[in-house]
Amino acid sequence: MEFRKVDVRRSPRSGAWAACAALAAACLVAACGGGGGGGGGGGGLPIGLVPAATPPVTTPPASNSTGIVPSSSVAGLCAAPRTGTNPETGRAYPDSAGSLDNEKSWVRAWIDETYLWYSEVPATLKASDYATPVAWFNVLKTPLTTSSGRPKDRFHFVYDTEAYRQLSQAGVSVSYGAEFVSIATSPPRELRVVLVEPGSPADLAGLKRGARLLSVDGVDFVNATGAANAATINNALSPKTVGESHSFTFKLGSDPATSFSLAAANVTSTPVQNVTVLDVGGGTKVGYLLFNDHITTSEQKLIDAVNTFKSSPGGIQDLVLDMRYNGGGQLAIASRLAYMIAAPSATAGKTFELLTFNDKNPFRLSVAQSLMPFYSTSRTGAALPSLGLPRVTVLTSPDTCSASESVINSLRGVGVTVNLVGGTTCGKPYGFYPQDNCGTTYFAIQVKGVNQQGFGDYGDGFAPNCAVADDYDHQLGDPNEARLAAALALRSGASCPVPMAKAMARGLEKAEPAEAETPFLIDQSPLRRNRLLDFAPSPG
Repeated sequence: MEFRKVDVRRSPRSGAWAACAALAAACLVAACGGGGGGGGGGGGLPIGLVPAATPPVTTPPASNSTGIVPSSSVAGLCAAPRTGTNPETGRAYPDSAGSLDNEKSWVRAWIDETYLWYSEVPATLKASDYATPVAWFNVLKTPLTTSSGRPKDRFHFVYDTEAYRQLSQAGVSVSYGAEFVSIATSPPRELRVVLVEPGSPADLAGLKRGARLLSVDGVDFVNATGAANAATINNALSPKTVGESHSFTFKLGSDPATSFSLAAANVTSTPVQNVTVLDVGGGTKVGYLLFNDHITTSEQKLIDAVNTFKSSPGGIQDLVLDMRYNGGGQLAIASRLAYMIAAPSATAGKTFELLTFNDKNPFRLSVAQSLMPFYSTSRTGAALPSLGLPRVTVLTSPDTCSASESVINSLRGVGVTVNLVGGTTCGKPYGFYPQDNCGTTYFAIQVKGVNQQGFGDYGDGFAPNCAVADDYDHQLGDPNEARLAAALALRSGASCPVPMAKAMARGLEKAEPAEAETPFLIDQSPLRRNRLLDFAPSPG
């Protein structure tokens, strides 16, 4: 089972983006790929497998006292039914001829039946006021806030079903294969490369982590103003189609500025990278791996990484798990990862995560069915290897979210020491069963998870033991990179580096004022910020 995604710590992808969208001339990159649509992190109900659709009805189906019909009575009744075979299931799509009103009725019913906070959805909302099922879905959520003033539900979103299938299962998306961090959205702006996918157009062109963006299609990224320039930059940074090409100028460190012509392609994510055994002296070896996505393809790569650590002469004595950019995904993979880190004796018979639902218990799950153990076998049934470690250090940031936080919480729940180095995590103990209807997959919060000790209240995230800024001037996995260096020093008994005011903002050159922006990844799909359950039983 699995859940979560679309998180936004200080809302770098919602609040900041929304504000900047209204001021495009001033913010430029604010609207890059953000928006309300975005998708989950893998797993979930086979796409398109909704409750059997009924033939179009001539009279409204029976409704409850609120006028809401059962979701099963309108599921698969579509204004534009899909035809052909669903590549996920190998069967025909379950769609039948219907209407937008049918689709909106299904959305309202799905929320009423399964949404964790269904009773908090304003009763005054009317479907007729919203043109599309997606627009209707977007408002069907709790308007309440947390004690800190943040929206209680920051995780409500949708995704095109086929795009979700490709991205969640294989990590395929249209892009250059580079991920960017926005450090300053007002002139002088700063945007840097943080990740480059192996074998992607960006990688083949020689683009590296840390490169600063100077210009886009002839527009001065650092200083330009005006809505037209904003549109040029945003369009180039968020390509929509394979083959779409744009020109960029980047500068890496003291190297001369370099021009790149990048053409978007279907890029497949490599979720596990930089698997390395570091010899830190005194016969001690520390394993390091970068883990970016809890997607289907990550499972075998994580198993391979653990086997690499185990086969190293003498094994490893410590592990640094770099999840600073891991927004979550399939919870089952998080469970398997946690099992492989800890000793089998620590996890045997213990709860990885217990799921709690609304008072309707919409999926009719017993306590036993709601309990996810630490899975000791792969999805194919093969026994998983185990490092048997009593502690692990996790490199974190506000982009460490959802299923990634479950790894932290679950290990702490069974007594494994988990030290965090970096930034405070996003704070998302919630999740959902992704549900397709008529070609759109809906993500509405349906569950809250707690660990073996019953703890799951971390809506403000997990604070690091040692706050260390992201170091864009070193490659990930380099022992000199600030967060990894701090993790290695701490395990050797050194103290936490004293944070500098500029640390979380503009890199390493100069001190920053207190109001400096918090860096945030741009164009990161909500699909990268999730905790997704493996299946969705029919409500009721």
